[in-house]
Amino acid sequence: MDRYETENEYGRGVVLSWASLLDDNCREQAEKVSRIPILDGHLALMPDAHFGFGPPVGSALRTRGAVMPYAVGVDIGCGMIAVETDLERGALAGLEGRILGNIRRLIPSGVGTSHQSPTEASALFFAQYGPPPGADGQKMEAVGRIQFGTLGAGNHFVEVCETPEGQVWLVLHSGSRGVGNRLAVMHLRRAKEFAERQGIALEDRDFAYVTAGSTEFEAYIADMLWAQRYAYRQREAMMDALGVALAQEVGAFSTGAWINCHHNYAEEVEPGVWLTRKGAIDASPGKMGIIPGSMGAATYIVRGKGNPDSYNTSPHGAGRILGRSVAKRTLDLDAFKGQMAGKTWLDRDAAALLDEAPSAYKPIETVIADSESLIEPVTILSQFINYKGL
Repeated sequence: MDRYETENEYGRGVVLSWASLLDDNCREQAEKVSRIPILDGHLALMPDAHFGFGPPVGSALRTRGAVMPYAVGVDIGCGMIAVETDLERGALAGLEGRILGNIRRLIPSGVGTSHQSPTEASALFFAQYGPPPGADGQKMEAVGRIQFGTLGAGNHFVEVCETPEGQVWLVLHSGSRGVGNRLAVMHLRRAKEFAERQGIALEDRDFAYVTAGSTEFEAYIADMLWAQRYAYRQREAMMDALGVALAQEVGAFSTGAWINCHHNYAEEVEPGVWLTRKGAIDASPGKMGIIPGSMGAATYIVRGKGNPDSYNTSPHGAGRILGRSVAKRTLDLDAFKGQMAGKTWLDRDAAALLDEAPSAYKPIETVIADSESLIEPVTILSQFINYKGL
């Protein structure tokens, strides 16, 4: 673990970093965030940390009497779900292409993609939780209803994996879709307006925060918690659909452990104190978590060690080392296809997926090694079917 201490006219700050691969832009951004006066303690930088708007992706921080919308990010509640099955890899041999086709049909993906009409799971969610409470939710509810149970795009994915012993696991990565993004963008704008009205001095406008007791604070907390529930429940709905995609080819099967964890979220851990994890997961003692690699790389099922210096936090994945535009411009398409050899995936869309190639990410083995004091690996999963949102 590395320690960085800085001080300037905005304040003093401390960053604790577990990242052996850390670029200067990310470190400098973390140092700036650590100097924000609402922080309650240091900023913890995870092994997968990389530059992002506001705090870096792969960070954890505590704030007192205030929250910073960009510390959660624009995909509120984004996270992972993994499910253990009693299937053996051999039961799926020769069926991989058909299963991928079923997944594409049952779990729509892509920017703005939705179901043709709300699903039963969507109806149940909105019957229980209603529309977003802190905003004019009518238009957002309409979008949220039809997008509930859809994957999205970017680095969101569905995978069918196997353990070294050949046991099949199902893995999925997604968040709060268009409604979560709209809520985040709206509250980011409101936070910047609030900071300007209050005369809050900021090193970067993306560090804008809202303080407890304000209308803006109450509205953001309400919508953030709603979006986190939406993301959590819609991951469960997609996992149910993924189970159907397999069962249509192999028949009925049983499931064991279900692990569902956010990695873009905030929670009140003490009265008035909020712990925010952006691209990071809860690694409290004994807590089960999921740390995926890139396309073609392994996913780790892990158990938290409860490291207090990291606020009981661990990384959420491999972490980018190349931005999307740089990856598209510099990576080799044939090399990418070679890295995906032996897997069933959207190979005809390889050019569109080049920014998600393994070479655009840190090696997952390095991230796991850097996390030795944070988590204990339990199971290693190797994907053999991969479905990504375009």
